[in-house]
Amino acid sequence: MTIPTPPPSSPSPVDTPGDHDLGPGSNRLLWFLLFVAVVFAVLRPMSPQAWLGLIDWQTMGALTGLLAITQGVERSGVLQSTARALLARTGSARQLALLLCAVAAGLAALVTNDVSLFLLVPLTRELAAQAHLPLARLVALEALAVNAGSSLTPIGNPQNLYLWHKSGESFGGFIAMMAPTVGVMLLLLVVTVLITMPRAPIRLAADTRRTETQPRLLALSGALFLGFVLALELRQWAPALAVVLAIYAIWYRPVLMKLDWALLATFALMFVDLQQLAALPQVAGLLRELPLDQPLTAYLAAIGASQAISNVPATLVLADAVPNVAVLAIAVNVGGFGFVAGSMANLIALRLARAPGALKEFHRISLPFLAVCAPLVAWLAL
Repeated sequence: MTIPTPPPSSPSPVDTPGDHDLGPGSNRLLWFLLFVAVVFAVLRPMSPQAWLGLIDWQTMGALTGLLAITQGVERSGVLQSTARALLARTGSARQLALLLCAVAAGLAALVTNDVSLFLLVPLTRELAAQAHLPLARLVALEALAVNAGSSLTPIGNPQNLYLWHKSGESFGGFIAMMAPTVGVMLLLLVVTVLITMPRAPIRLAADTRRTETQPRLLALSGALFLGFVLALELRQWAPALAVVLAIYAIWYRPVLMKLDWALLATFALMFVDLQQLAALPQVAGLLRELPLDQPLTAYLAAIGASQAISNVPATLVLADAVPNVAVLAIAVNVGGFGFVAGSMANLIALRLARAPGALKEFHRISLPFLAVCAPLVAWLAL
């Protein structure tokens, strides 16, 4: 297949000034994680090989490939035309938010929460740019939506996949087990959207400019996306990532130039720090002291652990200590709300948004959401 190089003069929506300028605090989490890693290196020295072994390279490879493909889709210009068409058919910001959250939740149940965000957050950025919409708020709501939707199915997120195999439930049985919890989450999500998003009609920005689309780049990125997701399902991420990077490096090198390397470094350091935190003897001692055979105790412990070390590591730490797999599955999915560390999907959403104040806005919405969701789910499911 011959893929022509795009003309140098082709405008790109990601080349607008200020796109990546989020202020000096945009990488605070990265620097904090690096500081924690240095502290661990001093207190618990490890060989470089052991450090590298703490990183989940399959997840890192998946993130790198999806980031590259997302950049390809953005540079194709299709997001702006799609945003214009969607805004022309949407009456209010509230209606648009409900639509985006519904799509995010549905996609997350089918193609995982992370992939759903890679598809929707760039589109949401374009929608916000064209219609004076609160980007940080929309993305925070989408993060809630993908965490809720992905909780339903065994393939929606990594913790569900792990616990599904551990539980021995059928695919449908797992969905039936999670359905009441997800129902509560989605109902609260609708209420949250109604409270936080205005009913006022959408106002289009006066300086909205049309961008030339690159259909070949769009077709290539679409084909790479489908192939890459299939390769991830087959656990062939390494050769698939090599193909994605090689194709963009040869024919569309600017795509790789715009990759968010800081996000990748942040995730690598999160693996290093959280794995070492979970392995501390004090953590194991605390687990031995808690009566985790009691559903409510296990539920609260799993939510608390998710807030501290994220829900996937919390699942792995608690899997052998909590005998009730259903309670653990419900709890770690509820624990994805609240603080940004609750789910790695939260971090992906905020980083893709590139919105000043996104972290504060996320917590303004997500912490009350957890405060209401956790007791409701406990009352219903335990």
